Amino acid sequence: MPFLERTLRQRLIDLLLETPLTSDQLARALAIPERQVEEHLVHVVKTVSRDSARRFVLDPSSCLACGFVFWDRTRVTRPSRCPHYRSEGISSPRYHIATQALTRKDIGLSRRSKAEKGR
Repeated sequence: MPFLERTLRQRLIDLLLETPLTSDQLARALAIPERQVEEHLVHVVKTVSRDSARRFVLDPSSCLACGFVFWDRTRVTRPSRCPHYRSEGISSPRYHIATQALTRKDIGLSRRSKAEKGR
């Protein structure tokens, strides 16, 4: 299906499969406001979590003044300020979707061998 005929969230997933991007970069690529991208990302996380071959990855924001990294943050939005330095200069988080190669276990071929072992 051509890129423009897909839904907005499908196009968002397609972009995230290619390379890590910030919400600003995604907004420019999709020609929508940045806040709208962040709202859609919440749903993309849920969609991707249902697929065992894919994983949503959030590269965390960091303080530009002191280097503090927001490792424990689960929100997809950028934090407003650093908890240590109180600086508002925060880098934007980057998002991407990592794909995992399917193994025999993922496909379900191992079930057959387990059933045969039990006989």
